[in-house]
Amino acid sequence: MSDTPVIGVLALQGDVREHLIALASADALARPIRRPEELAEVDGLVIPGGESTTMSKLAVLFGMLEPLRERVRAGMPVYGTCAGMILLADKILDPRSGQETVGGIDMIVRRNAFGRQNESFEAAVEVTGIDGGPVEGVFIRAPWVESVGAEAQVVAEHGGHIVAVRQGNALATSFHPELTGDHRVHALFVDMVRAVR
Repeated sequence: MSDTPVIGVLALQGDVREHLIALASADALARPIRRPEELAEVDGLVIPGGESTTMSKLAVLFGMLEPLRERVRAGMPVYGTCAGMILLADKILDPRSGQETVGGIDMIVRRNAFGRQNESFEAAVEVTGIDGGPVEGVFIRAPWVESVGAEAQVVAEHGGHIVAVRQGNALATSFHPELTGDHRVHALFVDMVRAVR
């Protein structure tokens, strides 16, 4: 069996291409995923940024929500950025009507917590488990984590707010590391996938 894990990027909406590039640079075989049968063929999955309400509705429309929940519950490694973090939360503080999540991380998130699109910013973020100094985080209408349960581990904070969480095989960041050219967060996730293959 090859040591190269196959990692999907949920390609319903959002910055799919940038994640595919970041995963490939971290020595994974990356492919876009839109259907349940494609999900069944990957070792791990990235849920990208985008608009969390739209992604939730598209996941239902494409028949992906339940298969995603089942794979995450069964231990498939999953990494969510920005809207992906919201989809991995067990609870959203201020959900839109009909908004559902995949779940998998015992955390409560607040949508758009860092402000509107024109308040987007970049910041250096120290992430537990990543060597070589802080990663550059791009925050675009980013959520933050209000609180975590006993199983969830806070791995980064910014401005007094939780911006990265890990629980078992699930990882989530408020920010977009895929937009920076620094692929260490993706490398960490690829290592998480390798560890359970």
